[in-house]
Amino acid sequence: MTLDLTGKVAFIAGIADTSGYGWAIAKELANAGATIVVGTWPPVLKLFTMALKKKSTDDAKKLDDGSLMEIAKIYPLDAAFDVPEDVPEDIKTNKRYAGVEGYTIQEVVEQITKDYGKVDFLVHSLANGPEVTKPLLETSRKGYLAASSASAYSLVSMVQRFGPIMPRGGSVMSLSYIAAERTIPGYGGGMSSAKAQLESDTRTLAYEAGRKYGIRVNTISAGPLKSRAASAIGGDGEKTFIERAIDYSETNSALGAPLYAENVGKSALCLLSDLTDGVTGTTLYVDMGLHAMGQSLDSPAFEGIDMTR
Repeated sequence: MTLDLTGKVAFIAGIADTSGYGWAIAKELANAGATIVVGTWPPVLKLFTMALKKKSTDDAKKLDDGSLMEIAKIYPLDAAFDVPEDVPEDIKTNKRYAGVEGYTIQEVVEQITKDYGKVDFLVHSLANGPEVTKPLLETSRKGYLAASSASAYSLVSMVQRFGPIMPRGGSVMSLSYIAAERTIPGYGGGMSSAKAQLESDTRTLAYEAGRKYGIRVNTISAGPLKSRAASAIGGDGEKTFIERAIDYSETNSALGAPLYAENVGKSALCLLSDLTDGVTGTTLYVDMGLHAMGQSLDSPAFEGIDMTR
């Protein structure tokens, strides 16, 4: 079975390199013929744009037919701000934002409307917690609310503002993590709370945006991946948080196999397309079955037992 998404416009918010799930989703949509436009955090916009021009990224851009994925346009996007009036003076004058304009959510919607007239697929690949390395018990109110704003409310704001330019039958999806419903030591700073909000909001938005705009809203709870963003969470000196999470997943998941970005990319393509046109308000687990396990197979309790039987 092949999908033909020619003429469809996909906006992926949160891509800043070629190592994450957002990039993998963009590639799968491009494989199916969709026009790809992305939103990138202003402080890394120049670096990302320059990196895409280098030959070293050609392998990451290669599509199934051997051609290279083309990003039609890259918009600066800081999803912590809805409208220009929300941007504080210290951000406006920050040298990392120098020369960059129109990066609030509403301004990006207006630019995309002018450039393409619509968005068929909206992908929220955004998460940020300034205090993610701190335990929840040590997280400040400011850090907690910042995590919620950037990682959860940003989805609400984007559906509010993109909904009017999405054709009926359009689709929205975001990326969650099992920390939304299970305790994951090391994933702090209010990020677990933000993911729980994201999944709850997905269900409510599915109803509200479904009735108002005729669009679907889903989320993927993805397993751990050694992306640049995840690697920044930190660790204990021996292994980073993400290295430990990956080791645990490969050892204890139902399939006992590594998770690749492409696994999430293909699942996202299915969830966004008409192949799942009756599915909305759901959290789809793409984690090699880790979420389904009730015991840790590497526990001393299982020593000497052949767990492959």
